[in-house]
Amino acid sequence: MTANDLMHELDGLANPQDAEFLQRFFKTYDGGYAEGDQFIGLRVPLTRRIAGKYNSLLLSEVEKLLDSPIHEHRLAGLVIMVNQAKKAEEPQLKQLYELYLKRTDRINNWDLVDVSCRDIVGRYLFDKPKNPLYRLAKSKDVWERRIAIVSTWQFIRAGRMQETWKIAEILLGDKHDLIHKAVGWMLREAGKRDEAGLKQFLDKHAKTMPRTMLRYSLERLHPNDKAHYMRQKQCKQ
Repeated sequence: MTANDLMHELDGLANPQDAEFLQRFFKTYDGGYAEGDQFIGLRVPLTRRIAGKYNSLLLSEVEKLLDSPIHEHRLAGLVIMVNQAKKAEEPQLKQLYELYLKRTDRINNWDLVDVSCRDIVGRYLFDKPKNPLYRLAKSKDVWERRIAIVSTWQFIRAGRMQETWKIAEILLGDKHDLIHKAVGWMLREAGKRDEAGLKQFLDKHAKTMPRTMLRYSLERLHPNDKAHYMRQKQCKQ
């Protein structure tokens, strides 16, 4: 099996009508966050199923998928990397992590980030220094910043919220809506396990954090708590 085999199989299932919808949904128009991205119209479950047959691809072949201008080809490559990472021992996991960070230029949409970074970047850095996440959080590239915060989901699952709080603080002033949503999402996930920690974060930052970020972070809190923090935001304004 090769990358070309996988791309040919995916291309054979192309759906022009769905491709048109996906290109609108993912804002591939001029000036959109995914400007110029190309879709062939495969939904994620189908892409996952087909990619799963190619889990033994060499990383050199996976990188060919990442190089493709077709979104679903890159998604399939990342699905394969995730499937490999979940079973990988340290040497292979390091190779996956290094390829991932080398090719962040090809992980260039929010769905590609979200499907992959937790199980590749987060898993590799789980028992290592987290400096790479802080470098990503300060990147000029929106997708690298999103990788930084969403990768902390791996730590949240283990009950370790410290990196989420810290990286969220770095990204509080971010101008991009996709970062507001990602930070709010991870704050919400952290709050499921540590509500007191989330409230402490909100006590400090609710007045100044972007409204979308705040709303996402509050979704699992009691209605009285939601109202309390939203009033803080309104008072600031």
